[in-house]
Amino acid sequence: MNISRRRLLNSLTVALCAPAAAFAQAPQGGPIKIALIEGLSGPFANAGEAVYRNLLWAVERVNARGGVKLPEAAGGHRPLQLDRYDNKGQNEEALSALRSAIDDGAQIVMQGNSSAVAAALIDAINKNNEREPDKQVIFLNYSAVDPILTNEKCSFWHFRFDAHADMRMAALMQVIKDDKSLKRVYLIGQDYSFGQAVLREARRQLGVQRPDVQIVGDELHPMGRIKDFMPYVTKIKASGAQAVITGNWGNDLTLLVKAAKEVGFDGKFYTFYGNALGAPAAIGEAGVGKVIAVADWLPNVQGSASEAFYQAFRQRFPKPADDYVQMRMQLMMLALAQAIEKAGTTHSIAVANQLERARVSLGGQTGAMRALDHQFQQPLVVGLMERQGTPGVKFDVEGSGYGFRVIRQISAAQAEQPTTCRMARPS
Repeated sequence: MNISRRRLLNSLTVALCAPAAAFAQAPQGGPIKIALIEGLSGPFANAGEAVYRNLLWAVERVNARGGVKLPEAAGGHRPLQLDRYDNKGQNEEALSALRSAIDDGAQIVMQGNSSAVAAALIDAINKNNEREPDKQVIFLNYSAVDPILTNEKCSFWHFRFDAHADMRMAALMQVIKDDKSLKRVYLIGQDYSFGQAVLREARRQLGVQRPDVQIVGDELHPMGRIKDFMPYVTKIKASGAQAVITGNWGNDLTLLVKAAKEVGFDGKFYTFYGNALGAPAAIGEAGVGKVIAVADWLPNVQGSASEAFYQAFRQRFPKPADDYVQMRMQLMMLALAQAIEKAGTTHSIAVANQLERARVSLGGQTGAMRALDHQFQQPLVVGLMERQGTPGVKFDVEGSGYGFRVIRQISAAQAEQPTTCRMARPS
C-alpha cells in the first residue's frame, strides 16, 4: 500500500458530535492537527483502541464548545483534529509514523503505550525541532511512565500527564506497608525500560518501607510475546509468595492473572493496571479482596462530579467492552486547549511555555504541570477489587460484575517525587 493511501486510511478526522445550536461558536479556521501514534494492531491493539476512544471523546468535547478560541489573525475558533497512526508497538514504526505525521501537518503528537517508544519519539522530536523550526511539534504523553522520561531524558517538547512508575509504586507502598501479614512477594514484569523500572523501584521501596518482606522471585519476561504464562505462575505459586507486584499491562497482565487463577494461586496482586482491559473479568471471583490497582482516578471515586464524568463517558460509549475511561487523558486535552488559547497562537514554543503553567480541573479532579520537568502533578488513588454492589462499588468494570473500591487517596503533594531533570530550553 503506498504512503498516501495508508495515510488516507489511517487518518480519521473527528467529527463534531453535538448539534450546531450547542456550539458557543462554530469553528472558523482550519483544524489543529493532533497525531495519535499508538499500537493499533498486534498484541496490544486493545489498549491502543481504548486510548483512541478516550482521546476521541476529549476532542469531541473541546470541539462541541466551538473548538479552540484564537484571535481572528490566528484563525479564530479552530477545531481539533485527531489522526491515527499505527506504530504496531515498534520503535521504527513509531519513527516512521512521526515523519508521516509531521509531513501531514501535525502540530501535536500523542503517545503513551510503551516507554521505549516514548523515549525514541522524544529523541526524534528533539532533533526534528532543532533542524526544522517551521515544523516543530509538541509531544503529550498520557501513559509512558518510565521515570527517566522526566528525569535524565527530560525535554522541553515532552509533557507527561500520567504519574510515573516511582510515583505509582510509592502509592502502592502506602498499602503494602500497612499489610503486616505480608512476608513474601514475587516481582514480575515486562522486559523493557518500564518493566525494568517498576521492578527496580519495587526492590528499592520495599527495602525502605518493608525491609522485613522477603522477595522470593524477581524476573522479567519478553513483552507481548508470551502466550502461556503457566511456567511463570507455577514458579510464583511454588515460591510461597503471598503477593505479586507487577507493572504488566494489556494482554501480558490478563494472561498472567488468568494463568494464576488456573494454578490456584491464592495471593494478592499489587498492580499498576489491574483495573481494566479485561483483567477484572479474567481474574473473576478469585480477585475479590485480593487485586489492588493504583490509578490517577477510578470510577468509584466518591463525589457527584466524578460520578457525572463517568456516566457521561458511558453514555458516549455504552458497550461494556468499551468501558475504559482515563481522567488524565481528558485533563491532558483540556490543558492543551487552555495552553493554545492562552498563547493566542499555535506556535509550538509559545504553546509549550503555556503548557508548563497548565492547571486544569474536571470531574472533581485537579492537576497542574510542573515546569521543572514537565511532569503532571495530580492526586492518586488505590483501589481494591470487590463485587459490584458492595459498599463503595457502585460501578463495575467492563460489565464484569467487579469494580474497585477506593481504599487509599493520595494528594498531589503526597504523590510528588523529586526530579533530576536539567532541561535544555530553546533560545
